[in-house]
Amino acid sequence: MSVSAKINIPESIVLSLREPVDTIGLEMKRALSVRYYTEERLSLGQCAELAEMSEKSFINYLSKFGISIFSFNSEDEFAEDIANA
Repeated sequence: MSVSAKINIPESIVLSLREPVDTIGLEMKRALSVRYYTEERLSLGQCAELAEMSEKSFINYLSKFGISIFSFNSEDEFAEDIANA
């Protein structure tokens, strides 16, 4: 199940971007999914779903912005994670 939301984009913006409205809408969803991921509001899987991508594709998409899916608060935490691998 999905829910629809209507977003009004000024025509001047659409003309300036020179892209189809559907492409602009998808880019907006992807930008929002990156924000929600970095703010830890949604999981990786949820963000990938919002971005209309597979998890693998979303991870690659995040990397384009220098965002890693790995987060460690200390070297000890990193070493512990490697030891448990």
